[in-house]
Amino acid sequence: MKRFFVCSCFYSHNFFLKKYNTHVVFTSEQQLLDQYLKTLRNKGCATEDQIKEVLNEVKKELHRRETLGQAYLERRKLIQDKYIPKHPQIFKLKEEFLSPDFISLVKFCQDSKTTCSDVINKIQNGPAAKCYTLPVFTEEYCKLMMEELENFEASDCPKARPNTMNNYGLLLNEIGFDEEFLIPLREKYLQPITAYLYPDCGGDDLDSHKAFVVKYKMGEDLDLNFHYDNAEVTINVALGKDFTGGDLYFGDMRTKHNAGTQYKGYQHIRYTGLLHRGQHMHGAKSIQSGERYNLIIWMRSSKIRNKLCPMCDNEPELVETVGFGDGFTKQEEVINICAI
Repeated sequence: MKRFFVCSCFYSHNFFLKKYNTHVVFTSEQQLLDQYLKTLRNKGCATEDQIKEVLNEVKKELHRRETLGQAYLERRKLIQDKYIPKHPQIFKLKEEFLSPDFISLVKFCQDSKTTCSDVINKIQNGPAAKCYTLPVFTEEYCKLMMEELENFEASDCPKARPNTMNNYGLLLNEIGFDEEFLIPLREKYLQPITAYLYPDCGGDDLDSHKAFVVKYKMGEDLDLNFHYDNAEVTINVALGKDFTGGDLYFGDMRTKHNAGTQYKGYQHIRYTGLLHRGQHMHGAKSIQSGERYNLIIWMRSSKIRNKLCPMCDNEPELVETVGFGDGFTKQEEVINICAI
């Protein structure tokens, strides 16, 4: 059995300053100023008050990361005690929730005679190299999930940011989707596909995940800056609602990205999933109207990341955490199947 950890860089790397479209490393105030002050000034951080604002923002995010595990446990208990689901039946995965075409693809991948070429020829190519589109859920299930998400949003239960770049949305494990929905979805349905499509980056051994919903709406989050995911493989499913704009765009893999990159766009298709490598650089353009909800699952392979942390590019220094952490493992220990 496995117990999951974070790399120590979780507390120092990848702090995103949206106002200045910059990721920074933070180990001390002096280090940040020495390393990034010139860059920040070039991006408009010109006054002492603006510099103090940046330092306070980074310190606030560091505190969130340092208290993440305990805060998750406290929120999860409050939600379990207070939240009354609108559609309790949707929290346990059933094949009737899945698109018949998706089930057919999974069964095709489970056939011992199937080859990688067979799967690649069968699946729909997406906007860039090794990006693929596929139906995942039925339209009816997506509508029920949207109603559940809005029901939770309207409740007085505590809510956490889904990640460091999105302010609106929610973590699906906190409202009870992990154990009987997301884990079997990853293990029984997604991994048979990713094993063929991404064998070189852990697609055959995705042993943890972080799943969340992001929300884009006029007056709230509109777009998403160019970035890569803390994942080996990502699936992004458009749940709804009605919106215009918000197209994704893809560049190169992060290790190959350069100023001459040709971006390739992707227009969301409702109820359809987009599979891509987590280290594939991408972003989202601004929505022009309406609301957009997307289900994101960052799937992680400890076999891959135990060798090299994808966030700091070093051999990971493991730190105790709650649940799946960032997907790093030590072997022969008991797994806590909660996720953060």
